[in-house]
Amino acid sequence: MGEFTTTIERRLDQAYQGLREARTAGDDYLADTLTAEIEDLRRLADDHGIPLPC
Repeated sequence: MGEFTTTIERRLDQAYQGLREARTAGDDYLADTLTAEIEDLRRLADDHGIPLPC
């Protein structure tokens, strides 16, 4: 697994964790921001052929 793939996966893990925390705290703005980041990271992974779980 390359460094790029590892970085994408790590950033996704962090974004998903932050999203869970934001939702728990009721922070809708942060949740929306993290959702957009997750979408961007997933799109980037797809563009580079990085397989991700659904």
